[in-house]
Amino acid sequence: MSEPKGGGAPRRRADALRSRASVLSAAVHVLAGRPEAGLDDIAKAAGVSRQTVYAHFGSREKLLDAVLDHVTAEVVAAMDASAAEAESAEAALLRSLEASRRLADRQPLLRDRPLSSERSRELHRPIVERLSEIVRRGQGSGEFGDQLPAAWLVEAIIALAHTAAEQTAADRMTAEEAESALSGSLLRLLRPEP
Repeated sequence: MSEPKGGGAPRRRADALRSRASVLSAAVHVLAGRPEAGLDDIAKAAGVSRQTVYAHFGSREKLLDAVLDHVTAEVVAAMDASAAEAESAEAALLRSLEASRRLADRQPLLRDRPLSSERSRELHRPIVERLSEIVRRGQGSGEFGDQLPAAWLVEAIIALAHTAAEQTAADRMTAEEAESALSGSLLRLLRPEP
């Protein structure tokens, strides 16, 4: 009995999706260790041809964008899991930032790839949303001061987190020193004035 006409399309589509996912997974893994790796290296790690990588992503730049989207989604998921476990807004914030830092440390592409301001905003949008929820929660419960707008505080949190990452990347501080400086700075910024 032969397969109905067009019946192979869903299977081909599923195969293409698995192939794309395999390339993306390989790219995440390879670029974590070697951000300068080329498409040949990624194709080899994925067990596909270079042409297959091009068929799915079109260029190295598009693949790098897909990796950034993938890693950002991982960061957001880790932040959500960390915040959900926390009993206070303060703990949710610190755990979320720690989860974010751990994942970002594993993927230097997040830190080293120059991005347009529009692309940077796009990648930060879900992170800003999570941090905004935590800050509003803290302001609502009285854990955080409400003298400054939540949106301003979120931007300050992101700037301080980037500063901590830059200090560590430049070997001016250890990861522990930077994390301690970040936590102390954030708590001074966020706690209500006496």
